[in-house]
Amino acid sequence: MLTKSFDKFEDKVWLSSPTMHGEEIKYVQEAYDTNWMSTVGANLTEVERLAAEKVGVKYAVALSAGTASLHLSCKLAGIQAYGMPQVGHGALEGHHVFCTDMTFDATVNPVVYEGGIPVFIDTEADTWNMDPVALEKAFEIYPEVKVVVCAHLYGTPGKLDELNAIIEKHGAILVEDAAESLGATYKGVQTGSFGQFNTISFNGNKIITGSAGGCFLTDSKEAAEKVRKWSTQAREAAAWYQHEELGYNYRMSNVIAGVVRGQFPHLEEHIAQKKAIYERYRDGFKGLPVQMNPIDFENSEPNYWLSCMIIDKDAMCPQVRGEQDVLYTPEHGKSCPTEILDAIASINAEGRPIWKPMHMQPIYRLNPFITREGNGRAVTNAYIAGGALGTDGQPLDMGSDIFARGLCLPSDNKMTPEQQDRIIEVIRACFE
Repeated sequence: MLTKSFDKFEDKVWLSSPTMHGEEIKYVQEAYDTNWMSTVGANLTEVERLAAEKVGVKYAVALSAGTASLHLSCKLAGIQAYGMPQVGHGALEGHHVFCTDMTFDATVNPVVYEGGIPVFIDTEADTWNMDPVALEKAFEIYPEVKVVVCAHLYGTPGKLDELNAIIEKHGAILVEDAAESLGATYKGVQTGSFGQFNTISFNGNKIITGSAGGCFLTDSKEAAEKVRKWSTQAREAAAWYQHEELGYNYRMSNVIAGVVRGQFPHLEEHIAQKKAIYERYRDGFKGLPVQMNPIDFENSEPNYWLSCMIIDKDAMCPQVRGEQDVLYTPEHGKSCPTEILDAIASINAEGRPIWKPMHMQPIYRLNPFITREGNGRAVTNAYIAGGALGTDGQPLDMGSDIFARGLCLPSDNKMTPEQQDRIIEVIRACFE
């Protein structure tokens, strides 16, 4: 329970804000001076080259947002899996799609745009990503599924070999959401290259930014050309405006691309700064009943986009969350995410709760949810003890447990070590 008072930061320490360097404005000025202010220009071409080269794929298409890329990826995947939809229907119309559960809803909403029905796959404890055991269970229950949408939480790669082996065994397609993990690697290979259709993001809070924007990534020339067409209102090759299929206004602006172009040379620098933040937190929390967000260092190197922590079960004070409000009871020697977030907010620093799992969201409350032991809905039988725990004694709903006990820490790469030390001091005081 926090009993001390701490000096507030004069300037707010953000969760993760843009870090600009100066080259960005040069390319924005170039777009202005040459009058290429629309969705074509040298900046766009160069961003696509840089993205494809960095990630290690053959083709990149620069789009207005990572969500736009995920939407068109789902459209492509649905058409490949189930055939061309009728006019007015989405490519995934009426089909179940397996989706990462603990993620931002931009991973999942594009499935619904295309008429699909998300089936949420629970989280594993080793990386906080999609659980391969739960994915295999899901295929037992829904063997007809042919599309899997998988994200890498907070810049940490999931168990890609295990996931891809299951996906390939069942003849399905992987749509990889690497929006948060640009620059992260799994067994030396960049995330954003493991699926047939992949996404990175340049949103304002990402590891590098354009203020907005994203890229569609693939090794398929046909897929890249289709996305390029769809993203420019699906205009046909005619002297007039001719349209034979549904299109979207999803192309990235050459101005935004100028910012991204100026950011790309600083990607590794940003990753190194984020890594140092993670390691300072890890060392500063020694002796506390908490853990950092887990990383499989044997197989992966994350981009450390956000540093997170999770409180040990026996060190949690009582905390109850509603749909918009939360209550907790302070206890000496214990704490909870809400108390810690309130404490760091009191010194003008920004943290966040962990992404609330999709199966807990009101909009998706009726969608299927699969754990490592099967159906995860309605398993807390009042007449059978232990329904909330698996046979291994661990929570069956791993995502909700992480959400209850975890939080995202201030991870801005402009935060000084002295500022971070004060944040660590405040968090330590919550357990005194």
